Order: sequence, then C-alpha cells, then structure tokens
Amino acid sequence: MAREDIQHACAGRRRQRLWWAFWSPLVVLGLMLGVWQWERAAEKRDHLARLETAPQQMAPRDRPPEGARVTLSGEYLPDQTLFLDNRTLDVRLGVAVLTPLRGDDGRLWLVQRGFLATGTTRDTPSVTTPGGPVTLEGDWQPAGDGGPLFGPNREGRRLQQIDLAAWSLDFAHDGWLHLASGPGQLDSWWTPSVIPPARHLGYAVQWWGLALAALAVMLIGGRRLSRDRDEPAVSLHLDSLPSKETRQ
Repeated sequence: MAREDIQHACAGRRRQRLWWAFWSPLVVLGLMLGVWQWERAAEKRDHLARLETAPQQMAPRDRPPEGARVTLSGEYLPDQTLFLDNRTLDVRLGVAVLTPLRGDDGRLWLVQRGFLATGTTRDTPSVTTPGGPVTLEGDWQPAGDGGPLFGPNREGRRLQQIDLAAWSLDFAHDGWLHLASGPGQLDSWWTPSVIPPARHLGYAVQWWGLALAALAVMLIGGRRLSRDRDEPAVSLHLDSLPSKETRQ
C-alpha cells in the first residue's frame, strides 16, 4: 500500500505543478497588461495636453509640432488635387480633397480641404478650387505610418492613404494641414485619432480584474488538488484495515 500511496502522491504533485504552471502566467500577464494600459492613459493625457498647448505659427520654417494652428498664404495648385478614398461623413460616402498650396515664399504645402460626397461611383471626383491668392488656417498633422495597404496606394487620382510620395513635388515639411478656415474649405470630417485616457484606465481595470479572477481560481483549484492528493492515501489506508466480519 505504501507504493500506491507514493504513486498517488506523485500524480497529485504533477497535477498541482501543471495547474500552477498554467494559471501563474495568466495572472502575471493580466497584471502586466493592466500596468501597460495605465501607462498608456498617462501618455494620452500628456499627448492631449500638448495638443491643447500647441502654438500658432505663420508658414513656419521648421516642421510644426502636431496640432499646431498654422496660417498659410499662397495659391492652390488645382491640377495637383488628389482624393483620399473611402471617407464617410453623416452616413455619406465620399473622399477627402487634397490640394497642394504654393506659399508666398514658393514653398509647397499639402492641404486637406475636407469631405466631398461622391456616393458609390468610382468616377474621378470633381471639385471647385479657388483661384488667386488665399489665406488659410488649419491644424497640422505630421506624416506617420499610414498602416497596411491592400494593393497600390494610388488608383487614378484616388489614394488609399495620404502619402506625400504620391505627388512629384518637394513639400516644405513632411505632413499636411487640415483646413479649418479659409477659401476652398469643405465639410470637416477629420478629428485627431486619440483614444481617451479614461478608456485606457477602463482597460487597465478590466485586465487587473481578470488577473484577480485568475488568481482566485488558481488558489482555490490548487487547494482542492492538494486535498485530493492526500485523500487517496487516507482512503487506501482505511480500506487496508480488516473489516469487523474478517476479525471475527
């Protein structure tokens, strides 16, 4: 019986080790993801604070910071207009109009003028562009990673994502102006893509809650496995005792 006791104990210890090996990483992962979301919330608060305090600049020589309110004077280049495809506004399907502007000093800027409804047609959109000198004001967005592309970026005069390489022009800075006021402005559709800090805090609480639940399951299950590991040895020992009829 001692051998059977040892075998039961060894099997119980193996089950316990597997149990801890499975649940411990889940607890640690939940804690780490919660901390990461907490840090992301702090980063977003700092980012929003920078946007709120972004400067106002007039045709800056240096690259403007993200969110800067930039004023430009010059003339549109209507023949260089391209269209950012697959935009929606108020359930309408359309494009965003992208027109370069030649500043008074000769430097080139890309201006995102707003939304133009097109419906489902794939014909080249038509838009009216003011001629002559104009003064514009808008919010600056530096160029960044536009995400994955499924096929070529440019199809005719449509773009899947804004990329200055689509124009054979030497722009003043690597970025573009989202037009807020001035001639040529269309319906505004763009807003900074910033997840609110409160949402990250909510994610953090969710991850920590899952980690706590996993910890509870790990401890309760581990305690039961420990009890089950010892019970066979006790029952086997009792079964080995002679019954009353046998003793008689």
